[in-house]
Amino acid sequence: MTALRMAAASAAFGRDLEADFAAAGRLIEEAREQGVGLLALPEACLGGYLLSLDDDGELDAGPPALAADGPEIRRLAALAGSMTVVAGYCEAGADGRRYNSVVCVTGDGVLGNHRKVHQPLSEDASYASGDRFHAFDTPIGRIGMMICYDKAFPESARALALDGAEIGVVVSAWPGARTAPAADLANDRWKRRFDLFDRARALENQIVWLSANQAGTFGSLRFVGSAKVVDPGGEILAGTGVGPGLAVAELDVARALETARRSMGHLRDRRPETYTYAGAASA
Repeated sequence: MTALRMAAASAAFGRDLEADFAAAGRLIEEAREQGVGLLALPEACLGGYLLSLDDDGELDAGPPALAADGPEIRRLAALAGSMTVVAGYCEAGADGRRYNSVVCVTGDGVLGNHRKVHQPLSEDASYASGDRFHAFDTPIGRIGMMICYDKAFPESARALALDGAEIGVVVSAWPGARTAPAADLANDRWKRRFDLFDRARALENQIVWLSANQAGTFGSLRFVGSAKVVDPGGEILAGTGVGPGLAVAELDVARALETARRSMGHLRDRRPETYTYAGAASA
């Protein structure tokens, strides 16, 4: 069995694509110097996120919409080289709609793509919604991806785990609380929720979990950082705190999953025939 060194980034990104590529390149090189094989960059790291999540908040034209097979994603793949890199961007769909998406690349090209399914607050005014979760194979193992609010729904991560994902990767632009924010982000209630979701999704599915997030401020949003690597028991192996940085940890993924599932296997012990409720057929 072989150990994998993996990293999740907490970093700031904005509208300037050249600046974003420079920041992504620095993070990729920093990770490469530490022997990282899998790196997660935040949601919307190519072009920035929205300026506000309020209907009457600050607005602009939004991030540039990029084709999943376009030159910008090929540029990201070239930066990745032998590393597997996951990064968020605004996708220009063939249907003419814009999607909040995340792509997985190596130097050989695109390995997987996910469109954000769950949209908080007024995000649906800027993006269309994705419609599925799926895992896929990569040089470092089978992974599944989700974006930010997706992780608030247990079904998202469970769908990936049931599709064989060994590593869940969630990229976020998760801000602090919109009302009564804490002066210290470390004590912010939305930051606590961010961390709880990460640990719960890893533990309930007994998978390795990488969580990347934006840091700093953008428009009216103040992001909580808190990138981390979580083991299948829900324990945080490495974290950045609320500031920028890389959370780096090394783990033998296959052995960690085997150990976590040896006695109590949460996927094995499921009883799906009992998971019904009144009105389920019409829900």
